[in-house]
Amino acid sequence: MSDSVDGDLIESPAGRFPAKPGAVRLPLSLVDLQGYSSIIDARSPAEWLLDRLPGALSYPVLDDAERIRVGTLFKQTSSFDAKKVGGALVARNIARHLENAFADKPKHWRPLVYCWRGGSRSAAFTHILRQIGWDAMQLEGGYKRWRAQVVRDLDQLPLPLAFVAVCGRTGSGKSRLLDALSARGAQVLDLEGLAAHKGSVLGDLPDRPQPSQKMFESSIWAKLSGFAPDRPVFVEAESKKIGVLRVPDALLAQMWQGECIDLLTPRALRVPLLTAEYVHLINDPALLSFKINCLRALHSTERIDGWHQLVADQAWDSLVGELLDAHYDPAYDRSMFRNYLKIGVATRVALAGVTAADFDAAAGNVLSAQRSAW
Repeated sequence: MSDSVDGDLIESPAGRFPAKPGAVRLPLSLVDLQGYSSIIDARSPAEWLLDRLPGALSYPVLDDAERIRVGTLFKQTSSFDAKKVGGALVARNIARHLENAFADKPKHWRPLVYCWRGGSRSAAFTHILRQIGWDAMQLEGGYKRWRAQVVRDLDQLPLPLAFVAVCGRTGSGKSRLLDALSARGAQVLDLEGLAAHKGSVLGDLPDRPQPSQKMFESSIWAKLSGFAPDRPVFVEAESKKIGVLRVPDALLAQMWQGECIDLLTPRALRVPLLTAEYVHLINDPALLSFKINCLRALHSTERIDGWHQLVADQAWDSLVGELLDAHYDPAYDRSMFRNYLKIGVATRVALAGVTAADFDAAAGNVLSAQRSAW
């Protein structure tokens, strides 16, 4: 049970004890977080970009340069001088937020404010908001303690959930099937979407860098926290890493031992699907050639040179077909039968085409099969 503030007391499994006014203690559930009007991250923008509580908005009391300035004063001069400079900056920045972002907030607005360790940055912010009349709450322990909760929770949250891994060779349309399942109301964990990566050496997205490992894990925490244990969770079959990011161990173990859907897509359909997904690489032959060079440790010089020639000839269908036959399909066959325990008895779903209607029909077949099994 989560600790909660009730007047001047905190109710916790250990009993009731005096609380700091305007303070809330961890652990917090997703429902707890959704009970606040806003979640305010008082840290610097760089800290916010690295990771944050789900839904948190950046309203820094010190920007990146100011934080460095105050920190340098603290280390090289004195805490007193640092606090004098920092206090003026914090007051000025909070005033700017009040005059702009918070100017139209009603009296019943109830924000949760946090900083790195629940220290002076969030304390000053919360104090001023409460003095105005808003029921602002400060997160005790701040982001640091929140991060510790996420790490602990990710060892436990996957355990009661029943995962159904959508398997299929590269270019089968697994991500599109997950989208179609989600549109039909199914519980879907899109790890590649959260990781901003398609999961292969060619999988970088052109306009979206991968998040930090911490942000990836926070996003997974938020998704897992919202799932009902009495319904299956559909997820694309993944290996241990998606790009540079690691899938949490407990989640991966549950995925590997769960049920499997084998999406059967004819090779003639997989080639145009992949060509469409990687059009940004086709439009940047130099980048595509760089990616192909990353495979030199796995393939002969003759084969790599042949792929480079196909790039030069703009023979995209031939290139994709050869990559499937020589690289992706053998790698898939090795990893699936090694990791996913029930792939041998997977429910098979055939894809007739690659239109939205085709994927919707496939999603309907998947859900019908799952309802029968569930």
